Amino acid sequence: MSAPVVTVGTAQFAAHAAAASNGYRAALAREWRRASWPVRFSTICLVLFYLMAAASPVIAPYDPTLQHRELPDCPPMSLHLSAPSDWHDGFFYSHPLTLTDPIARTYTESRARRTYIHLFSRGHLFTTASSDAPYFMMGSDGLGRDLFSRIVYGARVSMTVGLVGVLISFSLGITIGAFSGYVGGLPDNLIMRWSEIEMSLPSFYFLLALAAVIPAGLSAVETFVMIVAIMSFISWAGFARVIRGMAASVRSRPYVEAAAALGGSRMRVLVRHVIPSVLGYAVVAATLSVPGFILGESALSLLGLGIQEPASSWGNLLAQAQDVQVLAHYPWILIPGVFIFLAVMSFNFLGDHLRDRLDPGNAG
Repeated sequence: MSAPVVTVGTAQFAAHAAAASNGYRAALAREWRRASWPVRFSTICLVLFYLMAAASPVIAPYDPTLQHRELPDCPPMSLHLSAPSDWHDGFFYSHPLTLTDPIARTYTESRARRTYIHLFSRGHLFTTASSDAPYFMMGSDGLGRDLFSRIVYGARVSMTVGLVGVLISFSLGITIGAFSGYVGGLPDNLIMRWSEIEMSLPSFYFLLALAAVIPAGLSAVETFVMIVAIMSFISWAGFARVIRGMAASVRSRPYVEAAAALGGSRMRVLVRHVIPSVLGYAVVAATLSVPGFILGESALSLLGLGIQEPASSWGNLLAQAQDVQVLAHYPWILIPGVFIFLAVMSFNFLGDHLRDRLDPGNAG
């Protein structure tokens, strides 16, 4: 008699799960239809960037630290479609470049030779038969390293720093701000005065000062953790102040007073009623704050205080572009800046869309 009960319960659970899944898919499809084309484009960009970060070893054709000293500052190579008779060698090919003037970094294309591009080969999305005959889709840097591979691996740092930094700073901001606004009194005054002190400091220069004390010789992971911790320490105060004002207005609402009158402790009322009431604003503010973390890490790495060579981030890949002469001769080294621009603008468009959708006064 127990088996049918288990079967019926399992079937009901599966039916509820399927209905919930269909409801989520329908809601996402409805939001996608309502979104404007900049929001759709931004969403696609962010999905691609995080896919790059998650699957870097597969998407990058080469090791980001692999140097081709015979091909420094190599321009992007052309791509050609192979004839159907040559598809057994590869669907695409490129003519290799030869450095003809090491001083002026002038390259000549060898039309008589071909470097075939292999798709889904040796665990990569695309690569060449040998790393000794590379294909530089976005050119190479001054040490002959594939710029596209370094951009793909750099997405791990540049795209992750925003999410981790926002998670830390907004967790602090929500907890401290909600506690300050709900409790009030002396704790509220002390917390708000401390946050005002932090907000009065010029954030970028304060960030430079703190980043300068990072010990030398740290690994890329340790440096990343230090940068995220520093940026989170700087950015929580402004958010906590806004949450404090919202929590102070929420504590006088009937449902919060009723929960306290029924014997709920301060912590229970804070966690069950006050904090959930400010989460809508927190989601929007978090989305709009991610670009600040990306730009902060990029600026630190560009100035040599963030992720150091040979590790890559989109910021330190732009370090070579500080020289105007280098930039004039090798403009492709600005490509990492295009990725930073797209990521920042995508988060801004997405944050604006969420703000409009979550605004209670917005009908629709």
